[in-house]
Amino acid sequence: MRRLLAICVLSVWAICVGRSAFADQRDGRLDIYFIDVEGGAATLMITPAGESLLIDSGYPDYGGRDRDRILKVLRDVAKQDHLDHAAVSHWHLDHYGNHAALASEIKIHNFWDRGIPETLAEDKNFEKKMVDYRAASQNKSKTVKAGDMLPLKSGKTPLTLKIVTASREVIPNVGEPNPFAKDIKTPEVDPSDNAASVSFLTKFGKFSFLCCGDLTHAIETKLMTPNNPLGKVELFMVTHHGLGSSNHPALVLAIDPRVCVMCNGPTKGCEPSTNATLHQIKSLQAIYQLHRNVKLKSDEQTPAEFIANNVDDTVSCQAVFVKASVAPGGESYTVQIGLDGKPRTFQTR
Repeated sequence: MRRLLAICVLSVWAICVGRSAFADQRDGRLDIYFIDVEGGAATLMITPAGESLLIDSGYPDYGGRDRDRILKVLRDVAKQDHLDHAAVSHWHLDHYGNHAALASEIKIHNFWDRGIPETLAEDKNFEKKMVDYRAASQNKSKTVKAGDMLPLKSGKTPLTLKIVTASREVIPNVGEPNPFAKDIKTPEVDPSDNAASVSFLTKFGKFSFLCCGDLTHAIETKLMTPNNPLGKVELFMVTHHGLGSSNHPALVLAIDPRVCVMCNGPTKGCEPSTNATLHQIKSLQAIYQLHRNVKLKSDEQTPAEFIANNVDDTVSCQAVFVKASVAPGGESYTVQIGLDGKPRTFQTR
């Protein structure tokens, strides 16, 4: 009887220690992983409460390449066995391609998207591809609109995630006048689903992070003209892999990020016009790229020490991620390349 009691006590102690160790490991931080999916997008957030959110999921096929890269970061690095939330920024295959495949491997509790259209002009097979997504979400994906808040648990340091664009609609244009909105020529209307991208603004104390999917100029300027409703942002995921049809100066220069992360591929994104805009940011301290652009010279992109995968092709790519980790009070954050990269510390404003 005493032996049985001792075993029970030890078991309870082990469970408590395990939970305590996990809590200590979280340590009240907000972690953001930019996963390499070869020019697609897959951004994983782990909140201080241990909730997980994946925004986009890379390309399908390629032998399950992007699915496996996401699972490796989720399971082995972030130590998660499920996803609390999986969001789709828009309906291009390099952004939603593995949601169904991931759901066959792990439990996904909530699916979020801008609403599923009946057809998509850019993709004649869209309806067939949606069969898997609908099955994975059990036809219960939740539609988000501009102004909505994703229901993330908040703790001692306030944590919020606001939808600032969705389905070509934007939040009200309130705030300080945007000095970079002067003399804007009206951008051409973009009929593609890029312009319908869902944009996510995360705030954790004084820290803020903006992710806009593949949002293009017409909606970027609609959001930011004549006022700046977003304020200044600490961390910016460069929109649309760094393509020039996105990243309008009226948005990028107004949010004035300290750190930018570009989810480009070896030959996709990181266009010179975008790089030129980024280098005009007044408060810029670092630009990270997931890949070296093999088409550009070294001085036409960020220095090598800020490039996660400095390779010529996808075959030899080790899929190194970029990680941002925000201190418990949101007063500072570190950014590093992979698990072994040197963390660089940045102070929030």
